[in-house]
Amino acid sequence: MSSQTISVNDLDVSQLADVRKQLEEELNHLTNSFAQLKQAQAKFKACIDNVKELKPENAGKTILVPLTNSLYVPGKLSDPDRVIVDIGTGYYIEKTRPQALKHYSDKVDYIRTNLETLEDTITKKRDNMAYLTNLLQQKMQAQTQTTKS
Repeated sequence: MSSQTISVNDLDVSQLADVRKQLEEELNHLTNSFAQLKQAQAKFKACIDNVKELKPENAGKTILVPLTNSLYVPGKLSDPDRVIVDIGTGYYIEKTRPQALKHYSDKVDYIRTNLETLEDTITKKRDNMAYLTNLLQQKMQAQTQTTKS
């Protein structure tokens, strides 16, 4: 199957409207993905802050342990040099504080790279959308002028 390239200038108004609708849907999806990545990045940054808060002088002290985002239970900090890290899909592993900090920092960096790529894609899609909208308006005006004549 060969792929053909068709210039948007060759499309009629209804075809342009369809392409615009498709582009709008893609842009919405990409924008939602961007927001979700930002949230994930914020969570990993919060994990970094939490690991940094664990200090050897707090060993044996009572702390609040998060079971969920809104449920905390009291517990004792037995070993501040070792933490349990959520590595995804319900799996947890024990790491040292420096290993946990590196793990979360790597995650933040990975997401930052993806966010930059996604931001470039969104910018290009927005530029395409602006061009398409402008072209659609021009064709509609030309069509209106033709029917008036």
